[in-house]
Amino acid sequence: MGIKKMQGKRRKHSAEFKARVALAALREDQTINEVASHYEVHPHQAGQWKRRAAEGLPQLFLNGGLKGAGDREAEQSRLYEQIGRLKVELDWLKKKLLPGT
Repeated sequence: MGIKKMQGKRRKHSAEFKARVALAALREDQTINEVASHYEVHPHQAGQWKRRAAEGLPQLFLNGGLKGAGDREAEQSRLYEQIGRLKVELDWLKKKLLPGT
């Protein structure tokens, strides 16, 4: 008997799918093997997603809220844009009001 070759391409799972698998594994009403079989992923992968979810949970409750990383990045981006606009406006005002500098 020969070595079994991989068939097809590697599957890419969405973040939502990974979260569902991790949540099912975190519930611990089924074994990792049962969860992996149900979602048709390798048990090692299901275990990794469970571990990553468990490690990331405390971060959700930092700074008094459940603001996601995407929300924080969007807010940070918006604030940087506002800072840029204000700096341009300040430079323009300085140039107009104080022509000698």
